[in-house]
Amino acid sequence: METLALLITLNGEPRELAASNLAEALAALDYADAIVATALNGEFVPQRKRRETPLAPGDRLEIVAPRQGG
Repeated sequence: METLALLITLNGEPRELAASNLAEALAALDYADAIVATALNGEFVPQRKRRETPLAPGDRLEIVAPRQGG
């Protein structure tokens, strides 16, 4: 079954994304193997919960990657 594209807000910008859950969204955005923190609609989502966290149109997704340097 094909996943339909959802219109979400990704890091403050509107974005169409074909994903039904947070893990699929990260894979579609090339973050599947990256170490990142995620929040959906203002709530932190731990890595172990991403596959079971559904996405819906209008959701606000924040992805934050660690940076080095000062």
